[in-house]
Amino acid sequence: MRLWKKQLSRKKVCMGLLILACGIFAVRLIQWQFVDGQELSALAEQSVSTTQTIPTARGETVDINGVGLATNQISYEIRFNLGEMSAASINKITGRLISLLKMRGESWNDTLPILYQNGKYEFQAGAEDALTYLKSDQFLKVGQDADPQTCIDALSKRYFAGSGNDASEYTPEQLRDILSVRYGMTMSGFSLGVPYIFSSKVSQETVAIISENSDDLPGVSTQITSVRQYPEPTLMPHILGNLGALSEKQYESLKSEGYTLNDTIGKFGIEAAMESTLRGCAGEKKIEYNSSGEVQQETVTKEPQAGNTVFLTVDSKVQKAAADSLAKNVQAAHATVKDCVGGGVVALRVSDFSVLAAASYPTYDLSQYSKSSYFDSLLKDAANPQVDRAFGSAFTPGSVFKPCVALAALQEGAITDTTKIVCNHVYDRFKPSLILTCMGWHGPMDVRSALAQSCNVFFCETGYRLGITSMDLYAKKLGLGVKTGVEIDETEGTLAGPESRTAAGGTWYDGDTVQAAIGQSDNQFSPAQLADYVATIANNGTRKKVHLVDHVTDYSRQNTVSSTEGETLVDNSDYSYLSAENLKTVQEGMREVVTSGTARTLFSNYKIAIAAKTGTAETNGSDNVTFIAYAPYDNPQIAVAVVLPHGATGSYAQNIAKDIFDAYFQS
Repeated sequence: MRLWKKQLSRKKVCMGLLILACGIFAVRLIQWQFVDGQELSALAEQSVSTTQTIPTARGETVDINGVGLATNQISYEIRFNLGEMSAASINKITGRLISLLKMRGESWNDTLPILYQNGKYEFQAGAEDALTYLKSDQFLKVGQDADPQTCIDALSKRYFAGSGNDASEYTPEQLRDILSVRYGMTMSGFSLGVPYIFSSKVSQETVAIISENSDDLPGVSTQITSVRQYPEPTLMPHILGNLGALSEKQYESLKSEGYTLNDTIGKFGIEAAMESTLRGCAGEKKIEYNSSGEVQQETVTKEPQAGNTVFLTVDSKVQKAAADSLAKNVQAAHATVKDCVGGGVVALRVSDFSVLAAASYPTYDLSQYSKSSYFDSLLKDAANPQVDRAFGSAFTPGSVFKPCVALAALQEGAITDTTKIVCNHVYDRFKPSLILTCMGWHGPMDVRSALAQSCNVFFCETGYRLGITSMDLYAKKLGLGVKTGVEIDETEGTLAGPESRTAAGGTWYDGDTVQAAIGQSDNQFSPAQLADYVATIANNGTRKKVHLVDHVTDYSRQNTVSSTEGETLVDNSDYSYLSAENLKTVQEGMREVVTSGTARTLFSNYKIAIAAKTGTAETNGSDNVTFIAYAPYDNPQIAVAVVLPHGATGSYAQNIAKDIFDAYFQS
């Protein structure tokens, strides 16, 4: 009986709790429907807002006279806006747009490092970093040994699941293209606040077609933008550089500065060196959507600000003369000795060490550089056209090093301007282990005649008397084996000596010193360093910072923002380390090179008095040929350095310098 009463009591409690809960729920329903109904309905109808960036025009790069080198062209871009698209429509819309652009011969942003060619999927050459990330546990989780087909299958599973269509509906090439766009969306952070740039450059006619078919392309919009244009795309690509998408690593380090994954950034050259100046400041707009996903209102909250214009020190006319002559003479040398396939030349203004011209051959087309197929062809080219042979490569210099040895020996008292050393064709101080030969049997030579005739015996003995420590000290003061200070990437080169030999795991001997004194041994310098060096001799021993940027203005080019005028010494070194008498002795010897020495054939009757030094360096293969010169001799304005690796015959290098002098003094 007690048990029955106890169970009855529990039932009453449970029933009471159930009735209480139903009562509370009913009250809340009444409140939601009748009391708060209007307010909640209004909230449901309220718009959802997001903020998007407004792109701005990147600053332009022009030459010293304002001639455009990397400029902007008004164009149109195609954007995907996530707020107006459904997950089921993205792949279909992407496929339609790719077909349209292919039919019209226009391109879209294709970033997937997997290509479809020769009837199969292949990894893109030179895209190792991107492929490593693609396969990683942070992305596809397929393992680093995965082949291209495995990666494509994993991408298909990722981007077609729940899309409303099947990957098998497309050909292998179509599938690869769609996956490339979807991959690009992910890598760029495609979201409500970050639109995806499907194509950065389409024609007005294509824009009109998209507008006519807008009902079938929800979320696709077009807008006016600016794209990089290169009036002379092969003239100086190594200097100008290019733009590319941010990597994950770059984005992480730069997002605090306002960069988005959709942004482009300078990858090398002036585009990279002057990134903060050229970039400009993007604007912002607030976009409001209603509950149906339709755009209700757009409000600009921050106006975009265009980047600044960079004026280079380069003179386009001199640059073109340098590039054309370099190409012509490399090709002529190649016809004689097949291993000559490239070269570099740099010309500086002696007054401030600004770059008048800098050319590297072979060159490439900067307007095509971002296309994967073109870039792949550059990587496969045995001549390595993407390598900068003016600033970024170092070569054995040969006898153009001898003026440095002469200056150091004169200043240190190892020789005087009247010291005579007898040349009998052979230098055998270290026989039988080392015997060096000269190009001639010169007899007694002083420093001027030794420079003019490029006597190896004279400079081997002078180098022995001087010693490697003093030789290297003066070489660095003159700009050899150290960076020039130019804004873009450059090599430091190698200055022969105990330091370079020890770093390579070897030992330095006195025999190495005499070889270094004639520009052999471990010595390797870039054309830019050699131009820096000869400009320093022309400038009476004062070395200044080599630079490519003259000044910066606002985008309109009306107001100067900054200037490199006044940039002078590379450091605070004492530039009285060379006496005027010793400088004059070497300068006179370099003048004799063209009046009676090794460059007399081409320059003895030249309209402008120049001073110069020829060079030939033994290498594996045909000899390197080098040439340094400055003009006018009595009032130096321009200094030139030419290097033709494996060029064999010195006349080719001299021809290039002459063409540059012709262009400069005619301009």
